[in-house]
Amino acid sequence: MKKILFLTLIMMSLNAMAQNVMTPELLWKLGRVTPLGISKDKKNIIYKVSTPSVAENKSDSKYFSIPVNGGKATEISDYKTLINDKNISSDGKYIVYNEEVKIDNVHGKDFYPELEKSNVQIYNGLDYRHWDTWNEGKFNHVFYKENKEGSVGIDILKGENFDSPQKPFGGDEDYIWSPEGKSILYVCKKKAGTQYAISTDTNIYEYNLETGKTINRTEGNLGYDTAPQFSPSGDLTWLQMKRDGYEADKNDLIVSFKGLKMNLTANWDGTVSSFKWSNDGKKIYFIAPIDGTLQLFEVNFPGLTKIAISVRQITKGDFDVHDLVGFSGDDFIVTRTDMNHAAEIFSYNVKKNTWKQLTNVNTATYATLALSKTERRYVTTTDGKKMLVWVILPPNFDTTKKYPTLLFCQGGPQSPLTQSYSFRWNFSLMAANGYVVVAPNRRGMQGHGVEWNEQISKDWGGQVMNDYLSAIDDVAKEKYVDASRLGCVGASYGGYSVFYLAGIHNNRFKSFIAHDGVFNTQSMFGTTEEVFFNNWDFGGAYWEKDNAAAQKTYTTFNPINYVQNWNTPILIIQGGNDFRVAIGQSQEAFQAAQLRGIKSRFLYFPEENHWVLKPQNAQVWQKEFYKWLKETL
Repeated sequence: MKKILFLTLIMMSLNAMAQNVMTPELLWKLGRVTPLGISKDKKNIIYKVSTPSVAENKSDSKYFSIPVNGGKATEISDYKTLINDKNISSDGKYIVYNEEVKIDNVHGKDFYPELEKSNVQIYNGLDYRHWDTWNEGKFNHVFYKENKEGSVGIDILKGENFDSPQKPFGGDEDYIWSPEGKSILYVCKKKAGTQYAISTDTNIYEYNLETGKTINRTEGNLGYDTAPQFSPSGDLTWLQMKRDGYEADKNDLIVSFKGLKMNLTANWDGTVSSFKWSNDGKKIYFIAPIDGTLQLFEVNFPGLTKIAISVRQITKGDFDVHDLVGFSGDDFIVTRTDMNHAAEIFSYNVKKNTWKQLTNVNTATYATLALSKTERRYVTTTDGKKMLVWVILPPNFDTTKKYPTLLFCQGGPQSPLTQSYSFRWNFSLMAANGYVVVAPNRRGMQGHGVEWNEQISKDWGGQVMNDYLSAIDDVAKEKYVDASRLGCVGASYGGYSVFYLAGIHNNRFKSFIAHDGVFNTQSMFGTTEEVFFNNWDFGGAYWEKDNAAAQKTYTTFNPINYVQNWNTPILIIQGGNDFRVAIGQSQEAFQAAQLRGIKSRFLYFPEENHWVLKPQNAQVWQKEFYKWLKETL
């Protein structure tokens, strides 16, 4: 009897633990897993775990090793000696690296040394600021030196006012050694000032160590050329977008083979995110969005034979496959997420079609939580298409209850809405706070074909707005949705969507939240730093009066032209260092809301960019987000 009572108490205790739900505080205690590679002996996976500290307002990192077949993780101190360093040439003689170099005069004291206390900045062209940083005349350059103590580096872009790695997000993936170690290949957009700001024309250049000469390996292509790799047999491979100025163009896999540039994904209706060659050089494995997820694919490499090129999807399921770390026999080593779980490292056996979770950084935490349920829903749009809509239900969901419901508007605008795990726009956390979340894969979402992705360009306020409303109207018919308590939230293009819907929603929504959203398309064109984006997606400049597509963007699709219809509380959030969607956008929106007498709040983060990255700021963001919803919804 005592034994039965004891077991009963244990089960009751475990059940009680499982009724806990995700909180903002807990979300920012989770470890964030980053794979670094497979060890030289092929026996272990080396990875990093970063854990935010809210108290110290920073993140701490630790490094680990775990067997490729699973087992106990071991903390390590020096991971660099355990994995191959791609930056060391194949003969071990040289190492390649990057440093920032001062090239252009920008500051007043650069021009007038006697006025050293001046803080003036002087520019003769655009690209005077990018993402969250002002241009101070410094550029990323690629260097190489002998791989020994005390050697001096050689700048292979000496004197050039171009960046490699590319700013703002490029790293050492932007340069590689040739297989024989006699040349360095690097990604660079060799344009400066205004020409830099209006173009996406990066190329892959090859610098020869012996001659000191550079050639353009991708000359003739006008869009992005990125992610250079060599096949096991030495064939240069990269990702390519064709059209200049279109940052969300179809990304194809290109192989340079015996003088020919072979596009392996030209006839496949999708876009490649990242890739890795098979060890035998017969296939390329790549990750791509598909039907609301990110999955692993393969494409065969036929060389010059008459064998047909064929793309095949390898993994399937309601999860995202991210980093393709490498191979261990028949196992692919990757990371995986879903809307309830942050990234962990998994292996996938391609012959058995089975998964194995290798790391368990956050497993114990999730085991104590009641998690949300994610459902697929397919909604018919106003133009007769089938649209995937993710519906996320609260933990311990009760069909007899009515729940307030949020329409989530994705940013991008061309970006996939998949089974990712955000530490800000976290669907599991929204659901844990008692909200049903409706997340439509509206026009502009990758993973539903190139045409679907492209339909949003030059049509920001058109069919996509109907897609949003079709999604929320369809889900609102469910008995568990409180149709009198609908909210609408989003960031970036999602923030634009909130501002636009606030003027046309016909009283559907009771509350709005817009983060770093575009409020005025005309002033957006005049203040954003990557001008190519607005040239493409807006259709051109506001002064092009004979340009019908552009003029529609600045009139019909401009949220400022519908402010007279605003009648709903709105929270407006802005980062002070966001140069993509500059502060004026949110200031204009908040001023309009206040002067119209609408309940509104302005949440300003002076040191944050388009995102919120500092732990304590992130906590304020979460607290204000849910505080606002509680007040208004």
